[in-house]
Amino acid sequence: MIADLHVHTTISDGSDTFEDVLEQARQRGIGRIAFTNHDTTRGLDEAEELGRRYGVQVTGGIEVSAYDFKRNRKVHVLGLGLREGSPAVEALCGPLLERRNANSLWQLDQLVAAGYDIDVQRALELGHASTALYKQHIMAALTNEPYVSAAYRTLYKGLFKNGGICDRDIVYVDARDAVRAIAEDGGMPVLAHPGQLDSYDVVSELVDCGLRGIERNHPDHTPVDHVRCARLAERYGLTCTSGSDYHGRFGSVPHPGFRVPAA
Repeated sequence: MIADLHVHTTISDGSDTFEDVLEQARQRGIGRIAFTNHDTTRGLDEAEELGRRYGVQVTGGIEVSAYDFKRNRKVHVLGLGLREGSPAVEALCGPLLERRNANSLWQLDQLVAAGYDIDVQRALELGHASTALYKQHIMAALTNEPYVSAAYRTLYKGLFKNGGICDRDIVYVDARDAVRAIAEDGGMPVLAHPGQLDSYDVVSELVDCGLRGIERNHPDHTPVDHVRCARLAERYGLTCTSGSDYHGRFGSVPHPGFRVPAA
């Protein structure tokens, strides 16, 4: 069975609804989907019900946008096996979502003030359907270029990176607190795509806080990453997981289950 344990929807920064994803999963023979929207468990009850209708097992989850303040780098933590409204993670992530939304509104204002031809109403509508306004929503209101195109990447980097007019980030939650909150709510804390964010060095500290898994198979991971994850899993008794990190047209992954091996 193929189990894709890392998928995003319109509840955060994905372009597809729960139902859109489950329809694709059914067509592709994916047996299990974990919905891991950023910093929220909203909609998981609906997703579970839809999963029964489509014949796809749904695992409730979250991807917490966290940080390793000791090493000054981002760390993403998946929480698998959560229910909607899980109190510890919602209490931790609620203020984070508020900071993200406020920052994205500031970025939108910067673009308007600079005279960019942007469909403000579309950006706000996409943000309203989510739990916050995301950069992906702003970009969707700014250009029709596909995410994978050179034009999109050039525009994005010019605005949101390297000193661009929208280059301002938020304060994230501590990765250790993310692991503890997920564990407190009865979920399984998993280090997401450590190869993508180079977050291997924090593994031992997160294990002390309750980390139980590491995402081995991810589209951004190389064979070297696969080996590093497997070795860390063996050393610390972690479970290796697989996920596509699907975001629909707001990402480069073409479909759920992409590069996820059958169990």
